[in-house]
Amino acid sequence: MPATPAWPPQSAPRLYIDASLAEGAVVPLDGNPAHYLISVMRVKDGDAVLLFDNRTGEWAAEARDIRKRDLALHIVRQTKTLEAVPDFWLCVAPIKKGRIDLVAEKACELGVAKLQPVLTRRAVVDKLNLSRLRAHLVEAAEQCGRTALPELADMVKLPDLLKNWPVGRHLFFADERGGAPMAEMLATCKGPAAFLIGPEGGFDDEERAAIRAHTAAVAVSLGPRILRAETAAIAATAIWMAQSGDWT
Repeated sequence: MPATPAWPPQSAPRLYIDASLAEGAVVPLDGNPAHYLISVMRVKDGDAVLLFDNRTGEWAAEARDIRKRDLALHIVRQTKTLEAVPDFWLCVAPIKKGRIDLVAEKACELGVAKLQPVLTRRAVVDKLNLSRLRAHLVEAAEQCGRTALPELADMVKLPDLLKNWPVGRHLFFADERGGAPMAEMLATCKGPAAFLIGPEGGFDDEERAAIRAHTAAVAVSLGPRILRAETAAIAATAIWMAQSGDWT
């Protein structure tokens, strides 16, 4: 007898649902999510769809009652519990639209717990579309298998970030004027952490002095080459995850 195909299949589409999910629940879908499943993924009656809710984990559901613009997803069973996310924040100065979108996407894929936009003096952008950024986080989580969405915080000014910094959380920051190798500092600075990335023009002298004077701050180097802001954010996150996060 041929083996029974695994269910749900790995090719099943995956969606974030902003509501608590449970076995036996029915999730009605319309609008863009329904269009994606019906018109893009060509889901048929009985096909599997994976759902996650940022509360309980991931669930396998069957598509039923498919019509032109809506359908119902009947939850069958849980496939993953809610993941334990490494306690790492990425604090980034706002940069141009396409590049900050890339940072949000890769931060989610790499396992960041919180994305904190930080307004600095040399930032070329002083406003962010948080709804668009959140949409990028959701899409990245759908694609990479995350069951917990990164928290997206409102943008704060750098002085306010430093003033209200939580006790016990290391604040690594990329100082283009020099710092200890990041890998070396990670070996001695354990526990909750964050990485602060400046704007394309870097921190000004007053900002740099204020950061260095903070008791939680740890100045580090990301190597001998000058990195763009988005590259520095992705590289720093990858280094921390490899040495202190859930890649170890």
